[in-house]
Amino acid sequence: QAQLVESGGGLVQPGGSLRLSCAASGRISYINAMGWYRQAPGKQRELVATISRTGTTNYADSVKGRFTISGDIENTVYLQMNNLKPEDTAVYYCNADRPPYGSTMGDYWGQGTQVTVSS
Repeated sequence: QAQLVESGGGLVQPGGSLRLSCAASGRISYINAMGWYRQAPGKQRELVATISRTGTTNYADSVKGRFTISGDIENTVYLQMNNLKPEDTAVYYCNADRPPYGSTMGDYWGQGTQVTVSS
């Protein structure tokens, strides 16, 4: 069965950088876009960034200018995170948007990778 496999999380000091990767281990059909979500303790899951088949990207206001999503949605997608802040601490989840588009009901998810920003 196809899966999304994440890597790249870790512990970093404020102002540091991390690069997350999300790789498809098999063929996943009907992907409209790829995205990264994050969930911090005590908070709801938040959509951080998306990239469409045409390369159009969108970002949450909280990460604009600091995070960059890139890659091929059929293969591997990356999230470059610069100037990290303690409030970026969360488990980050890769997401493949599948029908119904605009909903997560049919989506594939990565297993999650922990990002901890602390001095």
